[in-house]
Amino acid sequence: MNDFFIIFMAVLLALLLQPLIQKKAGGLWSSVSAINFVRRNGTFISLYLIIAVVAWIVFMIVLPQLYMVDFSFRHNLPLAEIGGPNDVHTVKNYEYLIFGRQTDEEWLNWLHLTVFLKTMLASIFVTLLDLAICYPMAYYMAQVAKGGQARLLILALVVPFWVNEILRAFAFRILFGTGGVINNFLIYLGVWDEPFDFLRADIGLYAGLSYAYILLMIFPIFNAIESLDHNQVEAARDLGSPWWRIHWRVVIPHAKPGIASACTMVFMLSAGALAAPQILGGPSSLWFTQVIYQWFNTGGNWPQGSAYAFVLLIACIAFVMTVMKIFKVSLGEITK
Repeated sequence: MNDFFIIFMAVLLALLLQPLIQKKAGGLWSSVSAINFVRRNGTFISLYLIIAVVAWIVFMIVLPQLYMVDFSFRHNLPLAEIGGPNDVHTVKNYEYLIFGRQTDEEWLNWLHLTVFLKTMLASIFVTLLDLAICYPMAYYMAQVAKGGQARLLILALVVPFWVNEILRAFAFRILFGTGGVINNFLIYLGVWDEPFDFLRADIGLYAGLSYAYILLMIFPIFNAIESLDHNQVEAARDLGSPWWRIHWRVVIPHAKPGIASACTMVFMLSAGALAAPQILGGPSSLWFTQVIYQWFNTGGNWPQGSAYAFVLLIACIAFVMTVMKIFKVSLGEITK
């Protein structure tokens, strides 16, 4: 009876508000039709794109993240006890990341905190290394190379990435292994007598991560520098500015949105990488994503893994905000 009354009142309210809704909807539709995006793509295509993007964001990003956050505040209970009196919210999963088990002699969970800090610092190092490598390349392709030469350089960058990421990681393992190409070549040249363990020193890991995301660094910077009027560079050069001042005062300020966008993407993907650390990491090295993977799979503790994953997400968001603050760019400029 109560359900029938609620449905009846809802239908009655809809009938009473129908003229107002139609009037508001007509005005809203006129406003929407005046948007350049709708005029350029047509009403049907525009609605399809908007609905598809919103559905993708909601169902593939927002809802899973919200579910993960809620899961991170739960106890690791058997399936039969989920929803029961013991299924309550708790902060023990986050306390474990900081303090470890109560029975541990150490005051803090140094193992996981050290892995987390190492992952963040290593991801920053990979980002800066990619920036140092890719900025000169992006500038050359955007302002120096012309016509077919620029297209050939872009093709040379893209074609190697047709190979699967896993295969590329194993290729780096072959290059940097103790019996790999680099060690054999350096021994042949007499640089050293015994092979150097690049994998134990994490050199292979950093090289593999830097190469894995190099396109995400170079193309946003390339797009930003390409829109720079070359006459500004020539004017600065005619006025006697050295090359470093031209880049510092003219090129980099113009390319700041592209640099910020590239740095955020490379950092977040490096911090969240799993395949490369699993394949190229040394026996004593551990990436924070590997700890998360162990909680979800080997340990079977999904709430604990969700807490660790949420902490990693917050750290990545903090890095993005810091980059925006350093480069003094807005989120809209980064996403252009």
